[in-house]
Amino acid sequence: MRNTLVSLIALPLALLATPAAADVKAGVDAWSKGNYAAAIKAWRPLAISGDADAQFNMGQAYKLGRGVAVDLLQAEDWYRKAALQGHLQAEDNYGLVQFQNGNRQQAMPWIEKSAARGEPRSQYILGTALFNGDMITKDWVRAYALMTRASAAGLAPASASLAQMDRYIPIDQRQKGLAMARNLELAAAKPVLAPVTSVPARPAPVRPSVVKPVELPPSTPSAADPVDMAPIEPAPAPVVTPKPKPVVAAPKPPAPKPSVAKPADVTGKSWRVQLGAFGEESRARALFSSLEKRVDGLSGLTPYLVKAGAVTRLQAGPIASAAAADKLCAQVKAAGNGCLPLNP
Repeated sequence: MRNTLVSLIALPLALLATPAAADVKAGVDAWSKGNYAAAIKAWRPLAISGDADAQFNMGQAYKLGRGVAVDLLQAEDWYRKAALQGHLQAEDNYGLVQFQNGNRQQAMPWIEKSAARGEPRSQYILGTALFNGDMITKDWVRAYALMTRASAAGLAPASASLAQMDRYIPIDQRQKGLAMARNLELAAAKPVLAPVTSVPARPAPVRPSVVKPVELPPSTPSAADPVDMAPIEPAPAPVVTPKPKPVVAAPKPPAPKPSVAKPADVTGKSWRVQLGAFGEESRARALFSSLEKRVDGLSGLTPYLVKAGAVTRLQAGPIASAAAADKLCAQVKAAGNGCLPLNP
């Protein structure tokens, strides 16, 4: 929501803004009751006349298909109009929907701004691009920092990508990345004052800047969230979820080669399987207890809680060989949980 500053001099402008604010609020109330057509009817004329909140809400409606048919190009256009007026949530969604619509190069400046503010999905996309050197100069330290932040926010694809990065990025660069991730966390905690764009009338209600309920992936997972491989979005899944190329299997450019030779399969019980990554250690312990009862292959293995900054990775081992680790992962996946063989 845009920051405002009460000023006696600006009071006449505030009074003029009252009807628009009330109409936007009326649309939000209708939306919350499931009357999407009434919400669209309230917002459309305000959006056409240049109201940034109404423009953002129209973008949400076209993205989610509420009151109108799903149309990502229309959603992109409304987000763009609001973003150019400094609407931060519109900026976040404009970059993401541009990326999904295939305008990846044009989306990157918006993705970078959004990632700097701490938006996990934008951090995931930018981290992937920096790792692969795709559309941007390769920077593994920054890529690891951004992916760590996105993973700590509960974004499951980021946790999976972070585990793959561990296999290729040298330890010294990973340590620098963790330090950078901590600085990003501290920077995101500092409040940023947006330019003053309107003055709310008194006692008129503050103009809403978000459609409620907002059906977007949560930035922070709830305690009831399943393992990191499970979907992070409530059904129906929002259409703006980005689908960038996998970190390792990206076809263009080719995935980077490891700096050291990959070890051959061994029988010294040096293998493990990774079962998830969490922001809270207690959730990792709870997952192992649950899986141990459902997956016979985990019986007798030791759970390892591996710290990586704010993330706790749940691993189990030791396992005799890569083949045995693959077989165990197949059992774990059959039980409905993600699994990744590792040779630490």
